[in-house]
Amino acid sequence: MLEAVSFLWNATRGHRLKPWRSEYLRWRLETYTGKPAGEIQPRDFWDLFWNDKRQFLRFLAWTGEIKGYADGKGID
Repeated sequence: MLEAVSFLWNATRGHRLKPWRSEYLRWRLETYTGKPAGEIQPRDFWDLFWNDKRQFLRFLAWTGEIKGYADGKGID
């Protein structure tokens, strides 16, 4: 869970209270949805988060797993 919070903290740098303004998250939303980053509004961000929350949580779990491999903890 710490990795998920760490990812979100880093991904929203400079825009923590308004994450839809984060250039990184806008780019990720553009690649995920196909909607141009310049057209993403707060409602788009929250709709996507709410409708795809299960997949979002899987992504955050995956970031923790990858971080474990990068740190050498996930290798047997």
